[in-house]
Amino acid sequence: MAVSAAHEADARPLTERLAVAAQHLLPQQALTRFAGAVAGARLGALTTLNIRWFIGRYGVNMAEAANADPGAYASFNEFFTRELTPGVRPLAHADLVCPVDGAISQFGAIDGERIFQAKGHDYTATALLGGDSALAAHFHGGHFATIYLSPRDYHRIHMPCAGRLLRMTHVPGELFSVNPATARGVPGLFARNERVVCVFDGPHGVWVNVLVGATIVGSMATVWHGVVNPPRPGVVRDWRYDDRDIHLAQGAEMGRFLLGSTVVLLFPAGPLRFNPDWQPGGAVRLGQAMAQRG
Repeated sequence: MAVSAAHEADARPLTERLAVAAQHLLPQQALTRFAGAVAGARLGALTTLNIRWFIGRYGVNMAEAANADPGAYASFNEFFTRELTPGVRPLAHADLVCPVDGAISQFGAIDGERIFQAKGHDYTATALLGGDSALAAHFHGGHFATIYLSPRDYHRIHMPCAGRLLRMTHVPGELFSVNPATARGVPGLFARNERVVCVFDGPHGVWVNVLVGATIVGSMATVWHGVVNPPRPGVVRDWRYDDRDIHLAQGAEMGRFLLGSTVVLLFPAGPLRFNPDWQPGGAVRLGQAMAQRG
């Protein structure tokens, strides 16, 4: 198996291998702090110029935005986390709906507690969840979906099903890019990067939405807490909500990325059928049918 994985790594294009190797040399934390400061700055015409450039560079569809005027956003962060026009993302009639706009990285069954990342790479649920083996045990033999949000996408995160919030954990880590090339080249990527683990009790048991940080992702926020990071103290931080009655409906906003990244969803074992149209690399939109239970 090790020989096969090494062969696969060598088979990647040279440019891809060099791009991934360069990330090990970058000052990831400093770049992220700088990007966060720039994205939050209110610079008037300069901010609008930056937003207009970004829209053109990445092909952002502003026709879907609640406010389509680039000049209406006081900061780049306000633009990046823009609200959509009501009704442009209707919810499918499904037990689980897609929680974001993005591209499917991988999805399927969890093998024991091992989650598939890319050919030759996987990681454990325990590692993803910050070393919490008791929480990870809920997902042994369960199901997962990993969805990548590109720069052009809508960057608010919504609920795939209804849930009562139980817990949130901020796990410190690296800040590699989470694009497909990096997923193919960095072992255990999603369990190495900084992440926010959100734990819910839902209609079919405990489930988890993990917000994974990346290079220049200035921060991640949730609707019940606000901005989680910064600060970045370098230690695991945990918040318990067992004694509070925080319920979120299917399709409700639960958080957002200030600059783009990835979500990893974990669901417990039991019959689950993913949308037959889903394929790794395929584009998905918030509200589309993701899976059916039973």
